[in-house]
Amino acid sequence: MKMVVLVYEYPPKIVGGLGTYAAEITRKFVLMDHDVTVFTMNDDQGSLPTREIWRGIEIHRPLHIDVSDSLPDVVADDVKKWGRGIQLFSKILVYNYLSASKLVNELIRKENFRYDIVVAHDWLSVISGITIKKETGLPLAFHVHSTERGRTLGNGSEVVSNIELRGGKAADVIITVSYAMKDELTRLGFPAEKIEVCYNGVDPQKYNPEAVNPEDVRRLREFYGIKNDDLMILFVGRLVGVKGVDRLIMAMPHVISRYPNAKLVIVGVGDMQEHLKNLVNAMRLQDHVKFNFNFVSEDERILHYSACDVAVFPSLYEPFGIVALEAMSMERPVVVGAAGVSGMREVVICQGEEQCGFHVDGSNPSDIAWGINSTLESPEKRRWLGRNGRQRVLKEFTWEKVAERTISIYERVLKR
Repeated sequence: MKMVVLVYEYPPKIVGGLGTYAAEITRKFVLMDHDVTVFTMNDDQGSLPTREIWRGIEIHRPLHIDVSDSLPDVVADDVKKWGRGIQLFSKILVYNYLSASKLVNELIRKENFRYDIVVAHDWLSVISGITIKKETGLPLAFHVHSTERGRTLGNGSEVVSNIELRGGKAADVIITVSYAMKDELTRLGFPAEKIEVCYNGVDPQKYNPEAVNPEDVRRLREFYGIKNDDLMILFVGRLVGVKGVDRLIMAMPHVISRYPNAKLVIVGVGDMQEHLKNLVNAMRLQDHVKFNFNFVSEDERILHYSACDVAVFPSLYEPFGIVALEAMSMERPVVVGAAGVSGMREVVICQGEEQCGFHVDGSNPSDIAWGINSTLESPEKRRWLGRNGRQRVLKEFTWEKVAERTISIYERVLKR
């Protein structure tokens, strides 16, 4: 199969889970003997190659031009309210239209390339996907990893929501990451008969607790001032309201009252950084909450998982939650937000012989504390939960399984 993949972030430009997903899944496609061409964003300086082959994948990164000065005259009032964010909207529009133009006019019409399917990820790339489908008649697979309404807890852009819905109606198939997301998309008016569910994955060879040097773990804990007999609670992710990090901090007094040697490490960047620091100061938790306001590399993230006693992701909205899988693969118990739209509720087993963590209400600090305290009861319990988590990853959530399932969906579209 020859496919065009349109995705906003791709190595070496990775912002979050979408970039990790795109890198892993396209690599598996190539190893399965499929032909992959990627169109993605260049960096802000335009310093990345506009066309290159990487790991057997042809990558195109159109050079950006700034059209933000002209946008206020032609875009909806909704977008005008973005302030400086209108420059981001400008970049996304230019990336989409330049990608569609280059593919249709140069690769297909001039260089006579032939493709079987166009794959677009989220609203960030689906404008291009819709355009390419109209120009070429190629079938369109639209991957929806999250929605504007969900990401912003209902306070987002109507323009972005409309782009998402238009993409869903134009696509031949909609692929989303959990059954919770399928229900959400159906409620938002996406055609239910087009929606397929395909979970994300993780590389258990890369996320392998046996591959980590214990001395590196000791040094990392020491870096945060965490002693051998301290209990390390870890959060890794974007520091935005939807991730529930502030509620996690509010849960700490309940945890400390039972486990005085508990320490919370928060790793990530986001617009809540100052608020979170002020919250810790106001609650006088400076000795129990440590921040690392950096986007850490994958190797550093793996080391953090290995160093912790429990990983906590109390999201208020989480279509899938790939960080939970990463922690599980590292044999760490997890406490996850499971209220509302939560793919983590499907990933993490919270009871029975295969239990690997606890489900909590991410909006309720007391409930988050209950999940953490239940996990920290004994080293034996933590080891048991961790082993079950890794076994679940090996059984259900490897990238090989994800790629095979995705290709089978594409093939059904082509047959239709």
